[in-house]
Amino acid sequence: MLMSNKHVASLFLGMLLLSPTASGAAEPVNSQVEVTGQYRYTFHDPETAASAMTLACREAWRLAVVESPLYREQTASVVDSALLRDVANNLVTKYLRDQQILEQSEQGKTVSCRVRGMLVSDEGAKAIRTQLAGGPPSAEGVEQNRTLKILNVRDEGNGTLSIEYQALRRIDWLNTHYQGGLRETADIMVDFYDDQKFLIKTDRYPARRSASGDDVMNPGATGVLKVTKPLAARTYRVWLVK
Repeated sequence: MLMSNKHVASLFLGMLLLSPTASGAAEPVNSQVEVTGQYRYTFHDPETAASAMTLACREAWRLAVVESPLYREQTASVVDSALLRDVANNLVTKYLRDQQILEQSEQGKTVSCRVRGMLVSDEGAKAIRTQLAGGPPSAEGVEQNRTLKILNVRDEGNGTLSIEYQALRRIDWLNTHYQGGLRETADIMVDFYDDQKFLIKTDRYPARRSASGDDVMNPGATGVLKVTKPLAARTYRVWLVK
């Protein structure tokens, strides 16, 4: 049966109205949540203000993630500090968008960095669950820099952490022989967090072989650092300046 052009046009218009639009078939945009973080850091000679500021901003990004409701909810039952550190670093690297530095300040030997960004909620939560299901990181993920390597961190249960470390390069704390650039990377940093995973404080300890302080460590030499935890601390993070 032949149809007039008017009937054909009306039929075509009706099909368009009944068909789903392309935008309706598209997947929903992943939701994002704004996060902010601030970190203050006191540096020591011969470390420069510029390198200290870089460290402060890097830690501010990490704090922005770990203090977010998304991170706290997904990691509430996790006490493995090394695993928590890896989870936070993964979120900063892959799921934190529109990163902005809001403020940088320097007062004497203390620098401060304040940042903001947009954390991808759905993909970020899925990434956390996937990473936690995989268990703690492998030995290849052990914390180290060009000078030191953390071999083992143990909570002794009496309010004390035992941190075993190894020198990768000669560390000379004698002022007369010290070669300058190693001191800032020959310190062990420890962050302490409360039960809400908020940072309580950061302590810095020189990597010396005994409490009295051996002046020289040769490559391969090991040492043990005993650290007292604050009473309010529930988790901790041991790290090295990169």
